[in-house]
Amino acid sequence: MINHRRTAVIVGVLYIVGTVSGILSAVVTGDLLATESPFLIIAANPARLRLGAFFVLLMGLALAAMPVFLFPLFRRKDEALALGLVVFRGAIEGATYLLFVISFLLLSSFSSGIAAEGGDAGAVAAGTLPPALLAVGSTLLHSHESIAPVLTIVFIIGAVFLYALFYQTKLIPRWLSLWGLIAAVPYLAVDLLKFFGVDLGLEFLYAPLGVQEMVMALWLIIRGFDRAAVEALTA
Repeated sequence: MINHRRTAVIVGVLYIVGTVSGILSAVVTGDLLATESPFLIIAANPARLRLGAFFVLLMGLALAAMPVFLFPLFRRKDEALALGLVVFRGAIEGATYLLFVISFLLLSSFSSGIAAEGGDAGAVAAGTLPPALLAVGSTLLHSHESIAPVLTIVFIIGAVFLYALFYQTKLIPRWLSLWGLIAAVPYLAVDLLKFFGVDLGLEFLYAPLGVQEMVMALWLIIRGFDRAAVEALTA
């Protein structure tokens, strides 16, 4: 039982590390990407964008590691779902976070190059920089907006596997698993609309699942897995 208690704590900590890292990344990079002259500002603050990329990398590694620790228990109940969890919330979601990191690092290098040539977005608009260069810069600047909906779709598929397995195994209270399953629906709807170019400003619908994940993380750290459920799985 000691090992399973440790597993629950590790999973809870990974969730918190991933969530806090994601918030820190948004805080660090938010105003850099929203300015009217982003390239020069990013070139003048390369450490901030790279720090934001580091936080995204940390978030991706933490969340991708989570299903690895849960797999030995989940596979005893449903190996197909357990493998699906590892694939979607581990491999595919982790790879998508790496795309975020790479896009930030490429944007930092591109901005440094623009600054070295004495240009900026305003100069490009005035025709002093080649249109092709503007196209590359614009693509890098807004690449995260294209990646985010794809990440959400992958994340929600993995989340459904996770909460279905938690519901079946009863390792955590079923009301907590149901909360996750229900909250996944509006979360997915928001980014599915964005995937098709429709942004209705419904980001507040992310909140139910975000709160659920933090409640679950704290539950795992404080209470751990249900002892009877673990014994039933490992009998």
